[in-house]
Amino acid sequence: MRIDVITLFPDLIRSWGDASLLGRATRSGLVDLRVHDLRSAASDPRRSVDDSPYGGGAGMVLSAEPVFTVVEREQPRRPLFLLAPSGKRFDQSMAASLAGSDGFSLICGRYEGVDQRVSDHLCDGEISLGDFVLSGGEVAALAVIEAVARLVPGVMGNTASADEESFSKGLLEYPQYTRPLSFRGWEVPPVLVGGHHALVSRWRHAQALARTAALRPDIIEARGGLSDQEQRLLDEFGSEPLT
Repeated sequence: MRIDVITLFPDLIRSWGDASLLGRATRSGLVDLRVHDLRSAASDPRRSVDDSPYGGGAGMVLSAEPVFTVVEREQPRRPLFLLAPSGKRFDQSMAASLAGSDGFSLICGRYEGVDQRVSDHLCDGEISLGDFVLSGGEVAALAVIEAVARLVPGVMGNTASADEESFSKGLLEYPQYTRPLSFRGWEVPPVLVGGHHALVSRWRHAQALARTAALRPDIIEARGGLSDQEQRLLDEFGSEPLT
């Protein structure tokens, strides 16, 4: 998978791309992360890429010309997305969809915004992390890259891990425990140490349902509520989440 990032802070993206799981993926060739410096397209000695907005207003706007120049010169992988508050909300479903492609590209906004002509005439769409404001798109880009890259086949050592994580099946993940068995008087649920794998699987599903209903009822509502089978499973193990 090839991922291109167009940014004013290439070192920030590169340093993250060299670390941990993503770093191993890039070094092994599973992910081809390419970073493009917007200032390389600046035409003045100060390497300016922004200007004051028409109509007045506070702050500066990222100019269209350097963005177009970098994209046309470097030919990043399509689809090309602008990271912007007006974009489609990024979620696990979108991450899985992008992970099934051969790549994509991200433009990191900065300042008070990006010249609208970038979105209208250059990009294939916009992506947003949520309803909050960041100083630029780099943090959002890193979140998107990590969420997608870890779903690329071969990136994660244990393929089952991605299948069981939060949101992978429309639910929060069940609670996890490790040694010691007792910590400051808090015990690991007995079902997890009994060796009955089928019962453990049912308990985990019940806990995922209970946690999601308690902590993110909007997710349960979006999937049309609980089925009769899911309600029976909750009744079997108790409807209250353990954590």
